[in-house]
Amino acid sequence: MTAPPDRYDHVVWIAMENHSYEQIIGATDAPYINQLASQHGLASNFYAESHPSLPNYIAMTSGSTQGIGDDDPPTAHRLDVPSIFSLLAGGGSRSLQESMPSNCQQTDSGEYAVRHNPHAYYINVAGDCARYDVPLSDPPDLSARFTFVTPNLIHDMHDGTVAQGDTWLSSFVPKLLSSPEYEAGGMAVFVTWDEDDLLSANHIPTLVIGPSVAPGTTVSNRLDHYSMLRATQEMLGLEPLLGQAATAADMRAPFNL
Repeated sequence: MTAPPDRYDHVVWIAMENHSYEQIIGATDAPYINQLASQHGLASNFYAESHPSLPNYIAMTSGSTQGIGDDDPPTAHRLDVPSIFSLLAGGGSRSLQESMPSNCQQTDSGEYAVRHNPHAYYINVAGDCARYDVPLSDPPDLSARFTFVTPNLIHDMHDGTVAQGDTWLSSFVPKLLSSPEYEAGGMAVFVTWDEDDLLSANHIPTLVIGPSVAPGTTVSNRLDHYSMLRATQEMLGLEPLLGQAATAADMRAPFNL
């Protein structure tokens, strides 16, 4: 088994939408995702925090839902709280938003939904958002230590089908895994969902991809977005642990991260 790096150079998150574990894992219309699960790591007992979308995006990036229970735009939720973006100010973090018409767009537009772009809600990093929360390009810019990737409403499965999301991932994830950053051995990728379909107690799939993750690793420990945040902070050496990440279950040891 390959030993994980003491400190990672890059961590990438990809946030998909509104599907339960049972709708994805083992599904015939998600062949690529299931291939990834068999070739890398799968968290089989992973849960989102809330409904609707926005509270989960805020939870996973700040360690708390910050009391949010709706999908309102940034004008309604001006968050002046620590987040993974504030811990990596000045370009240490980057958000790549598919179909976003301009940097740090504050309103919905076409297949771009601002509620799926948490970077835009933190007013204490507004300057960074304007510069580093950018439309997704091809090839993706993976230079930041932390990269948050949001597919558009079709490709994240919100308005599109599972098959459409799976196809998008099958074209995007290989770009990550063939990147110089990944091939150097210091990059890991998490693919998660924001919430389920309201029918499975918020049980969602989450994939863990890294050079040290043994192929076919399945972890049944109860985990959540706070666990993912904790793991990412520890992998990148970011302190203090944010909110509920401080007491979240460990993901690093079970996945050999």
